[in-house]
This record gives sequence, structure tokens and C-alpha cells, in this order.
Amino acid sequence: MMHLRRRTLLATAGALALPAGFFPGAAGAQTVQRTARAIVGFPAGGSSDIVARLYAERLRGSYAPSVIVEGKVGAAGRIAIEFVRDADKDGTVYLQTPASIITLAPYVFPREARYDALTDLSPVSSVCSFPFAMAVPANHPARTLQDFVAWLKAQPNEVPFASPAAGSAPHFLGVMFGKDVGARLTHVPYRGAVPAIQDLIGGRLPMFIGVLGDISPQQNQGLRMLAITAEQRHPRYPDVPTFRELGYTNMTRSEWFGVLLPAGTPAPIVTGLHGAIVAAARTSEIVAALDRLEYLPTVSASPAEFAAAIRKERDEWATIVRESGFQPEN
Repeated sequence: MMHLRRRTLLATAGALALPAGFFPGAAGAQTVQRTARAIVGFPAGGSSDIVARLYAERLRGSYAPSVIVEGKVGAAGRIAIEFVRDADKDGTVYLQTPASIITLAPYVFPREARYDALTDLSPVSSVCSFPFAMAVPANHPARTLQDFVAWLKAQPNEVPFASPAAGSAPHFLGVMFGKDVGARLTHVPYRGAVPAIQDLIGGRLPMFIGVLGDISPQQNQGLRMLAITAEQRHPRYPDVPTFRELGYTNMTRSEWFGVLLPAGTPAPIVTGLHGAIVAAARTSEIVAALDRLEYLPTVSASPAEFAAAIRKERDEWATIVRESGFQPEN
């Protein structure tokens, strides 16, 4: 996937120059001649809905005459996926979903996840990505990740760590971290990041792993980020190292939002939507809006590349969940 850096995108509109005729929108034509619906599985006002609306506005006129965002909320995003799976294959309905719903959830909810992203859907492209971070209370004696590892190993009992939910990506990142450093950690699941961060700041937890954008507002206030899971340091937090540079390569992992159409959608429509997304991602408006969320406008080089990325990530999560000993909730 291509990470489109803010500086590059704002410096030149040709940063992602597309071949002539690569997508119909490039010539002013529309791929779909009727209103299209972007289906999201989470409530209005949340990050998934916000990002879907950002792109919908800029797909208007290039992909379809109008694009509206419609919520199909429930079952942790699965209702939206099943709705798109069963929709018409004419490009008027597409899904925008967080990665974990199609790459991780099938192993956490094996009986309920009645879909396969690569056979029931047609992958188009990712639209943005964002890393996770590990944080400790601001008054914790560990100032660095190395200090924290030493502190963990000195504890006589298992040390609790929190994540936003059982079976979430941060949950398994914590399990992987404990295994990598040889520490005994106990997972404490919360219902969302806010209550977990409150308990972290209050000193009731020694460690939390969650989305960078959820943690960063309290950086150097009530908490301290020790490392992030991105490939490179975040430009806003240059003093926070990556797990990779500290030697924990297994912890290099980001979440992304992606767009998929129903399986069997004609290739010209898939290609047209991909091209329209790429063009939207290089606009200064998208870059700036995603930057405010601390997201990167990350797009796939092609639908085939996106499908390969889904397959690879799904296989990795299958191994991670299996080796963690996690018991599915159903």
C-alpha cells in the first residue's frame, strides 16, 4: 500500500499521477450513472463514518453523480458487510470497513462471521491507515520502553494491561508483546478506549495499548507513550520510537479502512472506483482532514494488491489468534 505523506501531496498534484484513461473520472466521465451508497457498519460521528463522508464528497462527479453514506449498524460491523455482500453488483453500493472486521474478526467470531472478504466481496483499495501505541501513566517510573520491560520483569505477579476490547487488535498486540519480552501479562478488556485511558491516567492500570489518535491527546499530560506500531516515527511525536526500531518487529502493525464492492462486480467498475479513490486521496482537503484525525491517506496500488494485502494480513492474524490461546466468544 502507498502511504501518501502530507508534504508530498501538498507539494505536487502529480504525486500519484495516473496513466491516461486509468479511470473514467480522469476524463470527466462517471463510472456509475446513479447515486452510489457508501455503507458503514458503525454509528454516525465515529471515525469510520467521518472518513466515509470525506471520501464520498470527493467521489461525487468522478465515480457517481452523488455518493451518500448509509449506516448499517450492528454486530460489530458484520451487518454492513452482509448487506453489501448481497447488494446489486452494479457499483451503486460499496462497503467501507476497518481492516480488523475482515481480517481479524473471522477468527474471534468464527460462527458469526458468515462472510469471506475475498470471495463474497471484491476488494478495491484502502483509504487511510493509522498505528497503535503503548502508553503508561505519566508518573510511571519507566521513561522508555526498555525501562518498562525491565520493570515488567521485576514484578512478582502478573501485570495487567488494557485494550479497548477483547479480541481486538490491541488485545493481541499486548499478548505478542508479553511473549516477545518474556513478561507475564493479564489482559483487561474495556468497552472502548475512553474508560481504559481514564483508568490508566488514574493509576489503576500500568499499561494500555490502543489507537494512537485515542491516546495522543493526553501525551505528556496524564500518560506517556513509549512506542508506536508504525513503520516510521510519527511526525507529530518524533520523540516516540517505533517498536520496530527497538527490535520488536512483530509489533509493527497498523489498522486501515478499506473499500470493497460485492463479489462479481464488473472489473471496469472496480477499476473506476479504485482510480477515483486514488485521485481523492491526493487532494489537499483529504490529506488535511485525515491529518487532523492523525490518519494517513493510504491507498492500494491496485485492487489486486489490496486483495493480496487482505489475504496476507488475514493469514497472520489466524496464526496470532491461534498461538495466543484465545477462546472465541461463540
